[in-house]
Amino acid sequence: MGSLPSSSRPSENFLCNYHICVVFCPREPTSSGCVTNWIELFNPSINTWTDVGSIPGLMDDQVLKGFSMVFLRDSIYIIGGQVCHKERVHVSDDIADWVDVGVQVVPTVLRYDFQSSQWSSCAPLGVARYDFACTVCEDKIYVAGGKSMLASARGISSAEVYDPNTDTWTTLPNLRILRYKCVGVTWQGKVHVIGGFAEREDSDRTVPSLVERSSGEVYNTKEEKWDLKVGMWQLDVPPNQIVEVNETLLSSGDCLNAWKGQVEAFDGKLWNEVDGSRKQSLSTLEANQRLYLTMAPIRSELYFLAGYGTVGGQEAGRTTSVVHIFDTSATGDAWRSFEPMEVEGERELCGHCCVVQLS
Repeated sequence: MGSLPSSSRPSENFLCNYHICVVFCPREPTSSGCVTNWIELFNPSINTWTDVGSIPGLMDDQVLKGFSMVFLRDSIYIIGGQVCHKERVHVSDDIADWVDVGVQVVPTVLRYDFQSSQWSSCAPLGVARYDFACTVCEDKIYVAGGKSMLASARGISSAEVYDPNTDTWTTLPNLRILRYKCVGVTWQGKVHVIGGFAEREDSDRTVPSLVERSSGEVYNTKEEKWDLKVGMWQLDVPPNQIVEVNETLLSSGDCLNAWKGQVEAFDGKLWNEVDGSRKQSLSTLEANQRLYLTMAPIRSELYFLAGYGTVGGQEAGRTTSVVHIFDTSATGDAWRSFEPMEVEGERELCGHCCVVQLS
């Protein structure tokens, strides 16, 4: 489809204000049984990670998954999610693995202020939820869909909006379709909820229709309703992430395969491959060694934060952290990568990252 609308490459001085916030947890409990989440900031101007600390309110053997994290007014907000603990299960006679077992779906909303380096509790969600859509629009936080009960077979249609000025959540009209693992993104000044495992509330189908799963919904502020948009996603599997860059929606994969081999852009009707974005592997390491992948937009660039496990040898049980950058405005070679870094222990991603702008 060609290059996207151009914007100059961020300078190092410009990038110094931007960081990427990520929440990790160990793939398996430590010797003391600890699995708690921790937060790190990646500084793209100098390729360094800084530890922010742990998410408060969790026990040492608990981890938060399925939450949403957004940045608004010098703070990150950790919204909702599912509290889990790790259990070791046997996948075969001689192979065992650790899995997340849900304990509770929570409505909690936590705020971390980067200016004061302090955590505080905000007004809770009206409906506890996890695996939901979330986005910031006009200085307010919108959430929609998700699941409200452990091991539920269906999503929910509930939606609400948070006003940081009054620390209140206001109920919005329901989505037109039940959805979970849907993606929230602000595009063209409007809140969009895209894809997900979706079905109509009155559906008696054993297998939900692809029409629902490939649809999106846009919040109509004037009429205070959700408008259904057919064909905003073209796969039966929900999107992994969708971000906006220079007024264009971009995606790189689905929730089963975070990297499909290229970046794709939505032209209002179809998703098309972005010229120069094809990259079979995001590292010289094998894809089946990848522990996590998440992406974040900064100006015209997409940052892909990947972690790879080490198989066998003396370095087993470590994670190689690699950051790859795709410049959407480049006309030549659009990819570059930072030097890989080794970190102790195998880590996993607990939720998608967000971009933080520090003054």
